[in-house]
Amino acid sequence: MNIIRTILAVAVIMEEMDGFELCGKIKSNINISHVPVILLTATPPAKAESPEKRKTTSLLLGVGHTNILDTYLSPEKYNGINLTLVSHTMRENASSWARTIHHEGNIAFADNRSGNGGEMAGSYTFRYGVLHKWRLGIGRRTLRVMAGGAVNTNLGFVYNTRNGNNPANARLSLDIGPAVAFDLPLGAPGHFRGVSISPGDCAHYPAVIRYEASAPLAGLMFSPNYGQTYYEIFTQGNYDHNVVPTTIGSTPSFRQMLTVDFRLARTTWRIGYLGTIEQAHVNNLKQHTYTHSLVIGFVKKFNWKPIR
Repeated sequence: MNIIRTILAVAVIMEEMDGFELCGKIKSNINISHVPVILLTATPPAKAESPEKRKTTSLLLGVGHTNILDTYLSPEKYNGINLTLVSHTMRENASSWARTIHHEGNIAFADNRSGNGGEMAGSYTFRYGVLHKWRLGIGRRTLRVMAGGAVNTNLGFVYNTRNGNNPANARLSLDIGPAVAFDLPLGAPGHFRGVSISPGDCAHYPAVIRYEASAPLAGLMFSPNYGQTYYEIFTQGNYDHNVVPTTIGSTPSFRQMLTVDFRLARTTWRIGYLGTIEQAHVNNLKQHTYTHSLVIGFVKKFNWKPIR
């Protein structure tokens, strides 16, 4: 049996439409979208452009439920509302590596079971990650998988309205751990409208599902001991192992976010779920913060090709 294989070679620079536009039309046609396309350029080597770079920035607002426990202040668990602001930036180019910068702020207001006492908590998290990228074919779609590591710093506080002697507890930690993410496009690809998943892609999709997750592996954490006041630590100088090495066993935590990107009114929107499990058991104290939030915001993508 003779098998005829088809491949299209398309010039990037043409009169009526460029090669990228033609590539988009080909990929949006279900009858020929499987045909491989090679884009040809006649740019002289001395004037060649460097690979396209992309900066993707998202800003999200979230609201949801929180559950807080801090036995330094109270053995009670407090439930309430949590507000979140997330800023996420990814820098990438045609290479197989991407860098991520993440800022996240949280403020929570919670009550105990009887409703006669409250806690207020706040935190700020900075995360820097380096991820390796892979592209996997799933049918006629491309799944982009990313995996690597991240460094996290967290600064926060919990204030208890009923505790007179030690009304507040500070939180400070530094850790490293693995991070993973994936992008999966949905719908038929086009050229002009929609969301692309990589810099230089000529195909744009109606929507892209995004998932990311991370967990701390090892680090350092500040914590008072049970019954130890901050006056003893900072004024009297009674240090008692208040900077504690942590592992996945003493701080089993997990963060995940599942979102969908889509275009509406010339803007790329992102909506989804953000869940965090933050736990610690150090210096005979237990802490946890569980949050489940709905997040929504917008995404901005900046593409550029620096000239060598």
